[in-house]
Amino acid sequence: MKRNPLHIAVIAMVVSLALASCNGQQRTNSSTSGIAKVNCDESFRNILDQEIEVFEYSYPDASIMPRYMDEAAALDSLLHRHCDLIITSRDLTDAQRDILKKQGRAYRSRKIAVDAVAIIVNKNNDIDELSMSDLRDIFTGKSMRWGQVFPTKLKNDSVIVVFDGSGSGVMHFMKERFLDGGKFAGNVYAQKSTDDVFRVIQSRKNAIGFVGVSWITADLKDAERTIEEKVVDLKEKNDVSVIDFTDRIKVLAIRGDEQVQACKPYQAYINDGSYPLFRTIWAIDASAGGTLDHGFFSFLTGVIGQKIILQTGILPAAEPVRYVEAVK
Repeated sequence: MKRNPLHIAVIAMVVSLALASCNGQQRTNSSTSGIAKVNCDESFRNILDQEIEVFEYSYPDASIMPRYMDEAAALDSLLHRHCDLIITSRDLTDAQRDILKKQGRAYRSRKIAVDAVAIIVNKNNDIDELSMSDLRDIFTGKSMRWGQVFPTKLKNDSVIVVFDGSGSGVMHFMKERFLDGGKFAGNVYAQKSTDDVFRVIQSRKNAIGFVGVSWITADLKDAERTIEEKVVDLKEKNDVSVIDFTDRIKVLAIRGDEQVQACKPYQAYINDGSYPLFRTIWAIDASAGGTLDHGFFSFLTGVIGQKIILQTGILPAAEPVRYVEAVK
């Protein structure tokens, strides 16, 4: 017998409703339930993954779906309405704020952390520190071999510079800091991810890589704890143990132009400015109030979210929220 298409559609609807009733009520969207998308600069992946783990454990009906990409793509996704919540290394520009206003979208932006760019080399590289001038010479192509940078056993080897992506926040930060927006020398290469940067550094003695500090911190005790234990500590403890760096690579100390002492990117040196390559992390939210996006933004900027940031090896940086009403 030939089936009526309308009859089939009605049956499908009845079946789907029956399945929904068997599984309980459908998940509603609120500040602690539903589904939310977050687009994030790839260099902050270690931080956001930990924030999501604790948030979803605390609110079982919430599902945060992160996408990691370069910073330029994350900003574009917000401005083109593909996403309402992003994590980047910089706040919106006046032109970008105007775009959101013309779209009738209110937004909130908050600096949630002070991060730093860590400089890593192969464990067999015998250089332990660099100056800001050394880095400038490497980026401009003035120093193309390690022997032009420092007396080293790698003196005849070319300097291979690797970043986590051509549009990443790390590359953007270093370009602005050292080149005033100009072009890098021909020995600078963009990888597809931070993991790729580590792979290059571990396999090539003459490579030098640039990554966010959270990628180099190592806390074996924290890795062994369950999510339940982590949440209890976040709620009950205010102190954070000293965080060391991973032994997969060597982390270089950096000396500022006016400094005598070179420093590694430990939290204390980021905090007092002794480590010169510090930068910011921003959460930017253009979602409606009462949605999961807005709830997760509040979590990131709240007490527990800030404690998580402190435990990743960088500094929480809570500042007053800038709230802009949508133009009607």
